Amino acid sequence: MDAFYASVEQRDNHELRGKPLAVGGSGGRGVIAAASYEARKFGVKSAMPAQVALRKCPKLLFVRSNFDKYKAVSKEIRAIFERYTSIIEPLSLDEAFLDVTYSNFEVPSATFIAQQIKNDIKNELNLVASAGVSYNKFLAKMASDEDKPNGLFVITPKEGPEFIKELPIERFFGVGKVTAEKMHANGVFKGEDLLTYSKAELQMLFGKSGAFLYNIARGIDEREVKSDRIRKSVGAEMTFKNDILSEIEINERLTAIFEKWWDRYQNHGIPGKTISIKIKNVQFQTISRSFTGDDYFEEKEEARSVIFRLLQESDITGTPIRLLGVSISGLKTDATKEEGSQLSIAF
Repeated sequence: MDAFYASVEQRDNHELRGKPLAVGGSGGRGVIAAASYEARKFGVKSAMPAQVALRKCPKLLFVRSNFDKYKAVSKEIRAIFERYTSIIEPLSLDEAFLDVTYSNFEVPSATFIAQQIKNDIKNELNLVASAGVSYNKFLAKMASDEDKPNGLFVITPKEGPEFIKELPIERFFGVGKVTAEKMHANGVFKGEDLLTYSKAELQMLFGKSGAFLYNIARGIDEREVKSDRIRKSVGAEMTFKNDILSEIEINERLTAIFEKWWDRYQNHGIPGKTISIKIKNVQFQTISRSFTGDDYFEEKEEARSVIFRLLQESDITGTPIRLLGVSISGLKTDATKEEGSQLSIAF
C-alpha cells in the first residue's frame, strides 16, 4: 500500500487531502510512523524525529496514530486479496506476498490479477496500492517498490538477471545500513558486484545470508509464499470475465476448474472426505452443494463424478453464471499450512 497510514487519514478527513501529513510524532515530539507523499517531497519519512521533519517541512500537519482503524482497513484489503488467491503471506498491515500460480480468477495472468486487485482497492476502499509482479518473492518485492505511488511493475524471467545486476545493494530486501557499509568496503555496490564472489566467500563475509545473496544475485529465490492460516480445505474457483449460460460452456468451465483443483489437491497431499461445489449467479446469489464420502477421496474419476452430480443437483438451468468453484474439506489433518509456488505479487 502507498503511504498507508497517512492515506487512510487523508481518505477519512477531506481537510487533510493534498497536504503534507505525518502520522504519529505527537504534534512535533517523538518519531513519525508514516508520511504522506506531499510530505515526502520535503524529505519527510517514517522513523524520522518529528522535530527534524518540522524543520524540513514547517507546514507539516500531525495526526495521532489509530492502529485499530489501520488494522480494520488491512482486513478489508486482505478480503480483496482472498477473492483471487488463498495463498497470502502478510509482511505487515500494508504489505503482503500473494502466490497466484493457481488463482481464483479466469484470466491466467499475474499482471492482470494485480491490476484487478489495485482497481478493487481503489473502487471499494478509495486507497491506492502499488504492486510488483515477478517469478519469485525477492523480485516481486523489488518490483513493488519500483514505481510508487500507484505503480504496477513487472519483472519477467528474461529481465530478472539484468534487473538485479543494476540494482543498488542498498535496495536489496533485507540489506540494512550496516550490511551495506560492509558490502561497500568489499567492493559491492550493486547486484553485479556480488557475481564476482563465490558462495563460500559470501558466507565467510556475511554469514548465513551469504548463500542467499549468492543465489539472489543470479535471480534465484526458492522461498515459497507461506500462508499464515491453517488450511481446512483445498479449493479452486473462477470468476468469469463474461457470464456463462449454456450447459456446454458450464461443463467446459467446470472441467477446467476441476483439473486445476485436482492438481492442487494432489500437491497438497492431504486427503479429504467432503467435496463441495459453489455457484454464484448473475444476481450474486450463491448456491452450494456438498457430498461426504465414507472414505477419503483418492481417485480422480470418483471425485469428478461427484462434482458433476452435484452440478446436476444444483438446478441452475437458464441462469447466467459468474463464478464456479470446487473444494474439498474434512481433511485428514488440519495441521498443514498452505505452500505456494513461484508466481508472486507483492503489495
